[in-house]
Amino acid sequence: MLTAHCSVKSVALPAESAVARLYNEPDLADAYAVRLPENAIDDPELLARFVFAHQAGWIAKLLRLRDAIVARFGLKTAAQLRVQDPAAARERVDFFRIYTRSAHEIILGEDDSHLDFRVSLLQQTRDTREGRSRYLVLSTVVHCHNALGRFYILVIAPFHRLVVRSSLQRAARIGWPVA
Repeated sequence: MLTAHCSVKSVALPAESAVARLYNEPDLADAYAVRLPENAIDDPELLARFVFAHQAGWIAKLLRLRDAIVARFGLKTAAQLRVQDPAAARERVDFFRIYTRSAHEIILGEDDSHLDFRVSLLQQTRDTREGRSRYLVLSTVVHCHNALGRFYILVIAPFHRLVVRSSLQRAARIGWPVA
């Protein structure tokens, strides 16, 4: 059974997130929240790096399969996006480009010929039965440029949701880095 700190819930896209109004009519927009323990670090970039560094093995296999398929259509693969230069790697979290950082949110993403997407990891404080609690909300917004992008999102969306939920649950189970 999941504890309160491991339970991942689907939530509305946070209005205070920089991605909330990024695209007028996003082709995909979702958000998932997990409660952070009181002693968890409060740096959104470090939290993002932790989430993406501790993903389950099946996600890496799924990503390799995705790369093998999309490469045939001339789309960017995760392997192509990963940067080998350590200095340039600081501007990426895993293979995601860092667009903006603030005290409470980091925006990651990529632009490609078929679609643009942004991922937000936002720390949010909410009132709960136990008092005020801190949450990490992972939001994704996607804007498709063409039929290929819309088809891609149609196919990938169910896997995307599984990956996001699994990644947040796994990070919570492992234990968030502490301040």
